[in-house]
Amino acid sequence: QVHLVDTGGGLVQAGGSLRLSCVASGLTFDNYAMGWFRQPPGKEREFVAAFSDKPTTIYSDSVQGRFTISRYTAKNTVYLQMDSLKPEDTAMYYCAARFLSSISWRYWGQGTQVTVSS
Repeated sequence: QVHLVDTGGGLVQAGGSLRLSCVASGLTFDNYAMGWFRQPPGKEREFVAAFSDKPTTIYSDSVQGRFTISRYTAKNTVYLQMDSLKPEDTAMYYCAARFLSSISWRYWGQGTQVTVSS
């Protein structure tokens, strides 16, 4: 059974940095794509970053150049390094996984809150 645990959120001032972690169990990165999403207060959940099938990394326009997704295969862990944070980055952040052959993100972490103060 696939299980994702995302941690690392917190309160940070604008311009600061945070690193989120997602520990995955029940899957291997060879068969799954991994990504990060976020849901700002009062808004829909939106894509942030992911490893594509190639594997290459893709980012939303709003975080391109500021956020970096990476993974440590030996620990089955995916990271999201967030630099130059802005108040508009405030959101609940979720790790997600999908089969490489699927377009639907099937598995989700419980979420970790990121709050950026101005």
